[in-house]
Amino acid sequence: RSQRRNQFSVKAIWAPRTKDLRRALLDEQPYIVHFSGHGHPEGLVLEDAVGEAVIVPPEAFEGLFNLFRDNLQCVLLNACYSEAQATAIARRIPYVIGMREEIADNIALEFAVGFYDALGAGRSVEQAFEFGYNAIELLGRSDAPQPIIISNSRNQAGISTNRGLHRSYRFRA
Repeated sequence: RSQRRNQFSVKAIWAPRTKDLRRALLDEQPYIVHFSGHGHPEGLVLEDAVGEAVIVPPEAFEGLFNLFRDNLQCVLLNACYSEAQATAIARRIPYVIGMREEIADNIALEFAVGFYDALGAGRSVEQAFEFGYNAIELLGRSDAPQPIIISNSRNQAGISTNRGLHRSYRFRA
């Protein structure tokens, strides 16, 4: 639906184990990672090798995403209580979006739709964040928990829609 949809390639991985996340990042070298799943005040929830839920602490995500800092420009953590993870990852990645507290699925989804509508229309990550934020407001839910964006000015290279194909990887836990 977006004007520049041909400049984006979106791949999804469902219920990723910790090694699936690492392998997908190695295989795809994405510019954007969208994690949609469960969060906990102590970390994000993935599955271990036997399918059991494991809480991955912020430092582990910081270390993982640091290994992809040459390509990765934006991480969207569409998960409850992901502010600590966003803060840690933002030490290495230019733009990171997270949620301060528990957020309802429909609110998180509406944010994502507004965000990607704007990004696909050629807006900057910061502007896309504002569109996502406004999408929540347009639901009449100004009282809903709001996402946060952390921008690390030392790491900003930006996501230009004029640089060719952008790889986006969506993880759904």
